[in-house]
Amino acid sequence: MPGEFAARVLRKKRKKFRWSYRYYKRRMLGLDIKADPLEGAPMARGIVLEKVGVESKQPNSAIRKCVRVQLIKNGRVVTAFLPGDGALNFVDEHDEVIIEGIGGTRGRSMGDIPGVRFKVIAVNGVPLNRLIIGKAQKPIR
Repeated sequence: MPGEFAARVLRKKRKKFRWSYRYYKRRMLGLDIKADPLEGAPMARGIVLEKVGVESKQPNSAIRKCVRVQLIKNGRVVTAFLPGDGALNFVDEHDEVIIEGIGGTRGRSMGDIPGVRFKVIAVNGVPLNRLIIGKAQKPIR
């Protein structure tokens, strides 16, 4: 039978041994947020530096249209995917885009696009999907 003040000891032990659990340690030290270019935010604004084509992984064969984006908040440069047919035609260099995570497991890349963790959702304040279906026009800056 545990002692009268055992709860304190049990709580202390639990606190100590939680640090051997990998995910607890990463969460408490904030490692994932430090490594994340978006710094834990759901979206970020950035400036398009260049358009790039990324080859898809086996067994697929395609060139996925992406852009290199420099984030405004911290100056980091990331690659972001352009979803949709002909989306590359609506994005030019020096455009302001909004990016978000692509939705892969645990913040990683998705599908057959290697190393690309983000996607473009808006160009110059206009949603990309509305540009693609022709419901909106891109503003001339």
